[in-house]
Amino acid sequence: MSPMPNLAIHIPSSKLLSFVSHSLCINEIMDFICPNSPSVWNGNKFSKCFDDMVFGFGANMITILMISVIGIAQRNARGNQRVNFIEKVVLYFLPLLGACLSSVDIILLLKERLHREFLYHDWLFRCSQFAVWMIIILFSRCASFHYIFCNYILCFWWIVKPVTGILHLQGVFSSLEVWECLKESFIVLLDIMFGISINIIRIRRASSKRSSIEESLLVVDIDVEEGSRVSGYNQSYWDLTFESINSMMNRGLTKQLEFEDLLELPVDMDPSACHYNFLSCWATQESGNPSLLRAICCAYGYPYLCLGLLKVLNDCIGFAGPLLLNRLIKFLQQGSGHLDGFVLAIALGLTSILKSFLDTQYTFHLSKLKFKLRSSMMTVIYQKCLYVSLAERSKFSSGEIQTFMSVDADRIVNLGHSLNDMWSLPLQIGIALYLLYTQVKFAFVSGLAITILLIPVNKWISSLIANATEKMMKQKDERIRRTGEILTYIRTLKMYGWEHLFSCWLMETRSSEVKHLSTRKYLDAWCVFFWATTPTLFSLFTFGLFVLMGYDLDAATVFTCLALFNSLISPLNSFPWVINGLIDAFISARRLSRFLCCSDSKSEMEQKVNSPFCLSNNQYDSTFKDMVVTMHDASCSWSSGDEKDRNLVLNQVNLHLTKGSLVAIIGEVGSGKSSLLNSILGETLLVHGSIHSTGSIAYVPQVPWILSGTIRENILFGKNYDPQRYSDVVRACAFDVDISLMIGNDMAYIGEKGLNLSGGQRARLALARAIYHGADIYMLDDVLSAVDAQVARWILSNGIMGPLMSQKTRILCTHNVQAISSADMIVVMDKGRVTWVGNSDELAVSMYSGFSSLNEFDTLHIQRKECSTSTCTQDKPDHLKEMDVVSVLDGAQDILEVEQRKEGRVELIVYKNYAAFCGWFITLVICLSAILMQASRNGNDLWLSYWVDTTGSSETQYSTSFYLVILCSFCIANSFLTLLRAFSFAYGGLQAAVQAHNTLINKIINAPVIFFDQTPGGRILNRFSSDLYTIDDSLPFILNVLVANFVGLLGIAVILSYVQVFVLLLLLPFWFIYSKLQFFYRSTSRELRRLDSVSRSPIYSSFTETLDGSSTIRAFKSEDYFFAKFNEHVALYQRTSFSELIASLWLSLRLQLLAAFIISFVATMAVIGSRGNLPISFGTPGLVGLALSYAAPIVSLLGSFLTSFTETEKEMVSVERVLEYMDVPQEELSGHQPLSTDWPLHGLIEFQNVTMRYKPSLPAALRDVTFTIEGGTQVGIIGRTGAGKSSVLNALFRLIPICGGRILVDGLNIIDAPLRDLRAHFSIVPQSPFLFQGSLRDNLDPLQMFNDVKIWNILEKCHVKEEVEAAGGLDIHVKESGISFSVGQRQLLCLARALLKSSKVLCLDECTANVDTQTASILQNTVSSECRGMTVITVAHRISTVLNMDKILILDHGNLVEGGNPQTLIQDESTIFSKFARASMM
Repeated sequence: MSPMPNLAIHIPSSKLLSFVSHSLCINEIMDFICPNSPSVWNGNKFSKCFDDMVFGFGANMITILMISVIGIAQRNARGNQRVNFIEKVVLYFLPLLGACLSSVDIILLLKERLHREFLYHDWLFRCSQFAVWMIIILFSRCASFHYIFCNYILCFWWIVKPVTGILHLQGVFSSLEVWECLKESFIVLLDIMFGISINIIRIRRASSKRSSIEESLLVVDIDVEEGSRVSGYNQSYWDLTFESINSMMNRGLTKQLEFEDLLELPVDMDPSACHYNFLSCWATQESGNPSLLRAICCAYGYPYLCLGLLKVLNDCIGFAGPLLLNRLIKFLQQGSGHLDGFVLAIALGLTSILKSFLDTQYTFHLSKLKFKLRSSMMTVIYQKCLYVSLAERSKFSSGEIQTFMSVDADRIVNLGHSLNDMWSLPLQIGIALYLLYTQVKFAFVSGLAITILLIPVNKWISSLIANATEKMMKQKDERIRRTGEILTYIRTLKMYGWEHLFSCWLMETRSSEVKHLSTRKYLDAWCVFFWATTPTLFSLFTFGLFVLMGYDLDAATVFTCLALFNSLISPLNSFPWVINGLIDAFISARRLSRFLCCSDSKSEMEQKVNSPFCLSNNQYDSTFKDMVVTMHDASCSWSSGDEKDRNLVLNQVNLHLTKGSLVAIIGEVGSGKSSLLNSILGETLLVHGSIHSTGSIAYVPQVPWILSGTIRENILFGKNYDPQRYSDVVRACAFDVDISLMIGNDMAYIGEKGLNLSGGQRARLALARAIYHGADIYMLDDVLSAVDAQVARWILSNGIMGPLMSQKTRILCTHNVQAISSADMIVVMDKGRVTWVGNSDELAVSMYSGFSSLNEFDTLHIQRKECSTSTCTQDKPDHLKEMDVVSVLDGAQDILEVEQRKEGRVELIVYKNYAAFCGWFITLVICLSAILMQASRNGNDLWLSYWVDTTGSSETQYSTSFYLVILCSFCIANSFLTLLRAFSFAYGGLQAAVQAHNTLINKIINAPVIFFDQTPGGRILNRFSSDLYTIDDSLPFILNVLVANFVGLLGIAVILSYVQVFVLLLLLPFWFIYSKLQFFYRSTSRELRRLDSVSRSPIYSSFTETLDGSSTIRAFKSEDYFFAKFNEHVALYQRTSFSELIASLWLSLRLQLLAAFIISFVATMAVIGSRGNLPISFGTPGLVGLALSYAAPIVSLLGSFLTSFTETEKEMVSVERVLEYMDVPQEELSGHQPLSTDWPLHGLIEFQNVTMRYKPSLPAALRDVTFTIEGGTQVGIIGRTGAGKSSVLNALFRLIPICGGRILVDGLNIIDAPLRDLRAHFSIVPQSPFLFQGSLRDNLDPLQMFNDVKIWNILEKCHVKEEVEAAGGLDIHVKESGISFSVGQRQLLCLARALLKSSKVLCLDECTANVDTQTASILQNTVSSECRGMTVITVAHRISTVLNMDKILILDHGNLVEGGNPQTLIQDESTIFSKFARASMM
């Protein structure tokens, strides 16, 4: 290997001399600028010269350069925006104030030059600072000022620049010159305020520009009549004192607040604007892998980031208190006589005041952002429900979708707090630990080790909490679904006697939910224990190690550390809740993303999937120009899951429907008639082929969907009111007489799901809506089956075939013979296939056996007559108003009660009831453990003060180990009591949740049917979802916080009074002011909370209603109308929440200012006492330090106490609302006459002068009705729509108590029998078929009393055995509401369920209305053969149903007008029954 080369560098002597001289020149310059000072580092920190030249002069020169360059570049820009007051303050006043301060500094420097050496680095720094403010003032006068100062680069620099100021401030604080520290702090604060304000101005201008664009887009669709909208909330961006709420709070003192008293919403909080903003961000996500969280960041990320910067400033100012406290205690120890002590005392109060304003402003703007996010979530979920098809929606249960709105949306909104706290809390902890290091050196590491050791423990606990939460949410979804199912079918359940069984099933689901809730609560309790005991353990280990390291404890060190420990309590205690909140939000975001990713229903009129039959538009126009609906090889399914799970409801359908024709779709039950209509609407999943339709569509489903609202609102459905057309439509639907008999006429209020209308009235109302809509295609799903024959004939002649629908395409699924014979085209379906297409002349009787039932009438020798339209018009049916549920009302309240809200404060009985739910013993344990926990903590601090006093005195001292043992004892006691309190609260909260739910469900289950008729299901469901969620989760949490705050304040008051007797002088005036403030606030707060609950209910009610009728809404293309109505509900809810927010911040600010005065008072009195000018001693330095350290957190603790108190009162409104429904009327379940298992033996039923009315204010539904039904006979009850037929069954089943007379069954007055036993001994097939989610076996035999052989035998007799076998047998899972089966199949399964019961009394409530005539005939034969010896009561519309019965009863207007054998009555042409029979055949 060659030797290493010589690496020595030879520099020519001339260059070396030049380099040396250059270096000497630089050194001379540095010596000139920084005389007698190191240029960078002085051994411990940066030198004063380096501070001034880099952090001061350098940063200022960069600012001047950037403003100049941007100003020159934007010199030609023209701005036409007005400058508001706040912008004037920012651009003129703040720079002017900064320039004044800088000029004062320069004058002082010039003055100092006379007495000491001139420091050029100081001079350069002050002059550059003055130049910055002057150049800002100069450019702010330009027309293009907002282009300059709102530039992205400059805005970012305004955020970075204060960091250099803070670094400079650190050097200043190392000196003990109080005036210099305060002056420099104020200058840096000016920089920070200017930077934040400029960023806010930029955001405001950007959002106002965007809002103006959005408004121009949104106002296009607003009706001119509705244009008189109240202007938005005119509050400026920085409403520092929230004075805008004063007028509303004054009204709240004198009267009960109403919605019109609320504050108006700011323009940017309008739900439409929020929805548009979020939806545009979500749309950008849909192209790739959509993420709800990314869309939220896109919509609200930047303003949220700016709020984060405000939070940084707020958190940092929070640590000024302990630092000033440290200086003040040192001053008191030194006993100095100059005025620095007063400056520090006042500075302590001013810091608290500044933090109060920053706290409230941060909360205000963060809450506004959360309200915007909540509005966006609610509207986007609602919109998705409007647009997603039924097949696509089948992936989610109804309860799950309702949970999206009621729970998941709120959890995602809470992400606003959790995300900022996720980085803010560690920052606060980090700063506190650094300041601890400055006080106790590395002794704090022992305390830090405790914290670090707890991190993996808490992480493990958090993962367990997440797992428990996810399982709990699934059970909550199922519970809400089951509750909704019970509320929807409560009438049927009571007739079956199954309400107790269903409530037991619900209890099982609730038990599973509570199991996971308890896991979560106890894990939360461990989190609370670990984090709450950390500060106490921290102080023990830190002070213990500090003393063992050989240092002496003094008052300044101990109480500065205690103040820092106190500042650690809030972030440490909050951290577990923050983690839980984040976990909940991420879980909910995943759930919601899955729902929002569902594809929307096809908005266009053409659907194609894997079809070779694809034509261009020109080809289509030429081939099918006269066709309105074309289906080619179409196969459809209701399931949108995997292909193997798809069950085809339509199979290879080919169909072409011509324009202007009347098309009758016929077929047996379950043949696919309704599925055909739904496939044209795009509600099913098109698996193969193509479907094309042209023109607008009006749709009437088989089960009519009725809105909660007036008759007119239901018919108009968002369209303008045309009196002539409206009158014609109502008359054509034979609905005008019904309307005329209602109080209020067409402005009469219809309850939820048309509860106060009969089945026939609901069908005619839905038909009137469709006709008024004036569409090109009318899809009518069996609309004639719910009305009697005479009304059906009128509707067919004057409505479906009348002038209003002439030249329109009408697709009618029907079993009506006259409609089939009048059709231009008949489509026969069987098992999802089109088996035959033609007209009525070509249709042989043998091809569709449904016509065979006509032969029954031929045997009666009744001459069939054709009725022309003109003849039928004259022979209008005199149908009467419905008497079984009478539609007479005086305003909405007579049928649908307006939701009541309490007045005044939450009563003490509500708190007592909640304590009783928890258990009185556990309540006592919670209170005692909380008080003793605080006492042990106060004892710990008092012992520390005694320790430092004895250390600094000449008194006899105990050994260090003695002090440590006592301190350790206090820590152990505090830890144990904290653990006891945490687990007591968890256990008590769980007990209350269980008791509240179980009591509520029992009370609701036992309520009479009239209660459910008058109360919307959404309102009741709100108690079980939102209010119970509050009782389960948020109420125990806020109560825990309240108790902790109360005992904390009690401890502070005791310590302050013990140390400084003058504090007692403050207590009376302080309590007077405090009580006045809280009274002024609480009188308004209670009303706002109740208004909030009341305004929330319509959101859930309309949401539930929309879920039921979404297919109808989509068919009418009324999505925008319903979305606008929902937006109105959300806007009202937003107004209530916004007013609540302003009111709470109004109070919080004033309380914190009051607390700041207390701090200044305690500090000032301590300074005065240290000067020895008062006769009363303030105790030792240790006690004075303790008082000051306790006075510091009173700011946050006082605000937190009243906030938690008012929040508790607000949350208790949920308990109040639940208790309200625990006081509902109850059915009389008991009876003094027990029933034997074989009762009734004969089935003899006697009505003796029975009178029944649904409400005392309404006319009688049955009027003095008397008849006898012999045991074992079959009786039909007929009458026109609204005659009171169903009221007979309501009376028999005691759903509605009778007013007079009595009903005997086998000689026993049914009023004497136990109610559930009575209903269980009867069988019923209800008018609306009821199948619940579960196995088919459970649906048929929920009590598990029969074997499979018996069940299959009954299914065969009811002619559904083949369909059940094809679907998968008795163990198949029936979907919600039984949508797996057609309406006719559901009715047959309900009949099978009734026959399986083998009761002596069987009631059929129009059960053949939705089945074809052949199936109806077979059912009648089945009932005749299987029910020999049974008493059968049949409520019927079809005459053929009752012809072969032993007896018929004809009701009219609630009166029994005719009765006898049908064969005898039909022979007499003068009888009412004979007229009915003739009308049914015409």
